Amino acid sequence: MSRRYAVLDVFTDTALEGNPLAVVLDAQGLDTEAMQRIAREFNLSETVFLLPPEDSRHRARVRIFTPMLELPFAGHPTVGSAVLLALKHGSGGADAQAFGLEETVGIVPCVAELTGERSGRARFRLPKLPTPFGEGKSAADCAMALGLDPEDVGFDRHAPSRHTAGVPYDLVPVRSPEALARIAPGPHFEAVFSDSTHPAAYVYTRVPQGEGLAFRARMVGTGLGAGVREDPATGSAAAAFAGALMEHEPMGDGTHDVLIEQGVEMGRPSVIALQLVIETGALVSAEIGGGAVVVARGELFA
Repeated sequence: MSRRYAVLDVFTDTALEGNPLAVVLDAQGLDTEAMQRIAREFNLSETVFLLPPEDSRHRARVRIFTPMLELPFAGHPTVGSAVLLALKHGSGGADAQAFGLEETVGIVPCVAELTGERSGRARFRLPKLPTPFGEGKSAADCAMALGLDPEDVGFDRHAPSRHTAGVPYDLVPVRSPEALARIAPGPHFEAVFSDSTHPAAYVYTRVPQGEGLAFRARMVGTGLGAGVREDPATGSAAAAFAGALMEHEPMGDGTHDVLIEQGVEMGRPSVIALQLVIETGALVSAEIGGGAVVVARGELFA
């Protein structure tokens, strides 16, 4: 049988930028092995399989695969799926649609609105707030893994840390955009970060003269696909980054909007909007948002 699919560019309003995502719309009847093989065939950082929801109050059940493994949660698949479902169910207006997506990590509340015939914007509330899962690696180890000098690692109060909001990341601050552009994961990368169930480094720096809280990041790791070592936009890493901000960035109570540029060095510029709500010094909720554009539709004969 044939199954419909779409390819979207996510965390961008412009086609052929952002992070590509494949979405298989008719996934009923596919088992886990078949989904993994199809994700390997697309060989994008993630492929989504949409299934009927277990609870009719929600819009869809979502399973997310890299070419190597299944993920319980990921940001650009959530944003892309939400925009695609809004396009499918929308009436052509710009009215916001609110619905839940059933992901392995839990129910993910989403709000999506259309911006064109093939585009929209979506945001979702993190189903799980970030938590640390151990001590951050030393500056020397991070530098060795990333091809940097130890003095490149860290800025202001920021030091390496480890956080997860469903997918674990090593979060590595570097002192400048120039240092960020120089990272080159080498043979020591896996040795340094392999004690994580998801060996990946989210390397970030502050954007000079950026308005408000503005950062640029790169996500490098293993398991992204054949020959792929970097992701152009990573919502699950941005979710974990909220934990690093709470640990290292002086922020008071209230709502804080953070803009994260990613994919610039890859020629796939992306923008992730992260919003944190802090009460009595604690993070009580967080949202991630961005745009998505449909760039292809087709049939999968598998």
